[in-house]
Amino acid sequence: MSARIERQHEVTRLLPRPLLVVVIVLLGAAVLLPVGYIFLASLNNDSSIARGDFWPESWTLENYAKIWVNVGLANGLSNSVLVAGATAVVSAALAVGTAYVLVRYTFVGRLTILRGLLGLQSIPGTLMLLPVFMLFSSAQTYLHITVIGTQWGLFLTYLTFALPFSTWVMVTYLRGLPRELEEAARIDGAGNLGVLFKIIVPLAWPGIVVSAIFAFLLGWNDVLFASVLTRPESQTAAVALQVFGAGAEGGAVPFYGQMMASALVCAAPVVILYLIFQRYLVGGLTAGGVK
Repeated sequence: MSARIERQHEVTRLLPRPLLVVVIVLLGAAVLLPVGYIFLASLNNDSSIARGDFWPESWTLENYAKIWVNVGLANGLSNSVLVAGATAVVSAALAVGTAYVLVRYTFVGRLTILRGLLGLQSIPGTLMLLPVFMLFSSAQTYLHITVIGTQWGLFLTYLTFALPFSTWVMVTYLRGLPRELEEAARIDGAGNLGVLFKIIVPLAWPGIVVSAIFAFLLGWNDVLFASVLTRPESQTAAVALQVFGAGAEGGAVPFYGQMMASALVCAAPVVILYLIFQRYLVGGLTAGGVK
């Protein structure tokens, strides 16, 4: 309780309370007003939205029923959950073990690996699209392994980009964990794996959640790689929305209502994920800020 009061005092030192209220209201309005408009538009008809009406002319849930057929959202969502979820789990699992070795052990090339992890974050993903596509095409040509158009090919692509960031997050988090607990476990007879799974993983759970969620968002929000490396049966929700939006532009009145409903449905899993793990996110993102 005292820690919470102290944090509140720290915030009020930066801004006076009246100004703080104004800033919070403005930030809340900047987020909630667009979301509110999208929600109201999803309950409206296309002609009313095209006229610029903010309030629905007629309230209907028809748009939410049509998107499962017209947009193909069920297939897209299932592929997105499978690929992004697998990327998050595998990336977080590999990152915690890799980070533990990098933080607790000294060996030749350790600093080079750490600097390489940081340097990989500066490479734009668009520059890697053609090399990745050529690599997967070569696997089909020379090894007779089909990668392009498969879910596991997209998973490998996302894992390549998510693993360096997840590892760096875990390195930052594990540096703040006390070594005394590990030493006590070793005195009790625990080996390296025992220390990792019984001591490090429970203590580093907030950091693991943060790295997993960021890896999940990477796969969930991607359009570029998913549009090139997938087929209609393996396309993600983001690609399904892109294809539907491009196809709807040719009509006299685009399907605005279905677009808005699809956007809300695709955003819902991310919001639910944040609401479930928000306390871990706060702990994981602020860890290491105060020594």
